[in-house]
Amino acid sequence: MTAYDYVIKGGRVIDPANGVDKNADVAIRGGRIAAIADDIDPGQARQIYDARGQVVVPGLVDLHVHVYDKVTPLGVDADERCLRRGVTTVVDAGSAGYFTFPGFRHYVVERARCRVLAFLNISSIGLAGAGLGGDDRVPGELESLKFASVEGAARAIAENRDVIAGVKIRLSDTVANGGLYEKEAYRRALRLARETGLPLMVHHAFSTVPLAECPGLLERGDIYTHCFHGFPSTIVDPATRRIDPVVWEARERGVIFDIGHGQGSFNWTVAEIAISEGFWPQVISTDLHSGNVDGPAYDLPTVMTRLYHLGMPLVDVIAAATIAPARAIGWDDRIGTLGAGRAADITVLAIEPVDLDLEDCQSQLRRIRERIVARAVWRDGVYYPCTLPNPWPNPMSISRQRSTWERLVIRDAEPPAPAPF
Repeated sequence: MTAYDYVIKGGRVIDPANGVDKNADVAIRGGRIAAIADDIDPGQARQIYDARGQVVVPGLVDLHVHVYDKVTPLGVDADERCLRRGVTTVVDAGSAGYFTFPGFRHYVVERARCRVLAFLNISSIGLAGAGLGGDDRVPGELESLKFASVEGAARAIAENRDVIAGVKIRLSDTVANGGLYEKEAYRRALRLARETGLPLMVHHAFSTVPLAECPGLLERGDIYTHCFHGFPSTIVDPATRRIDPVVWEARERGVIFDIGHGQGSFNWTVAEIAISEGFWPQVISTDLHSGNVDGPAYDLPTVMTRLYHLGMPLVDVIAAATIAPARAIGWDDRIGTLGAGRAADITVLAIEPVDLDLEDCQSQLRRIRERIVARAVWRDGVYYPCTLPNPWPNPMSISRQRSTWERLVIRDAEPPAPAPF
């Protein structure tokens, strides 16, 4: 009689939460991690996955996605675009507000194979009709303060504490009637987070709210996403090209800085400036949505690849996409590690040699030599084969994103060259 459903053999097991980095086998039984050992007898398993030459890590956790598919303009399918790319848990970042959360729970949370949690938008309508922050052609979710009800949002949180992990607000002038309502909506979002004891995640770009207030008013455990964008409201002072002191102060008091890559929010130049000062992100997330799944974000392993290229040690990259986001939402007792007895959420990664130019969100290019890809994933002990973005990199995306380069306040000295196609 076999003892295990699966044994993942021979991989380099990296579990930052438990300080594990060694070659070992991982056994799965009944949807749980049954054992981690140097050499588990393959005869005890119904199925074997050969992980030699690969890296076995806790199921990836993406702290910032938009997966209200077919309902919001930005929504994508969580299973196709996340689970099949090695991500076992996603946190939707404000696609739903309290008016629209019942549908999000019924049609996404309860039906996806990927584990789906959420930040509740301070706007009652969430992103039901909204596009990207910074696009003044599309009405935003805070065009009226009537949408920003602390009381209504608090009721939704009380009714959905099992899946709502935080509060979300987008601070961009174009989603708040030219910035007229930004500061009051921000005040309400802060109040909601404090009253419910949940973290506040803030998108802060093209905003009338100064850095002195955001991240200046954020507290320990709050999350400043899109931390490496180069548009107005960037964390880098355009005059000095150094991290603003307010940002350092926020980090020192415990504010979490998250990549939140998105379609416009990762800039190679900003990242290099920040890293030259020792300012690394604590969390790596994608802000995955319909505008970036085919580039420039692609998927979480691609965003991890960018940080790895910049010199972030592999163990730290994995921590920033597993235990760090789990801790940020208070779920580190359930996800983000490979502890025996935990849910068998496991990802197998490969680090492959490449020699190509990888774009940022404004088509600035850097030559990369290695790429992180997902090869296999188990969610609650169920195996799913992984897929890869194709094409990768995508020349159409590179060409499209080049148009936003002129709007940057921090950027390379020369504009991106035309795409070679």
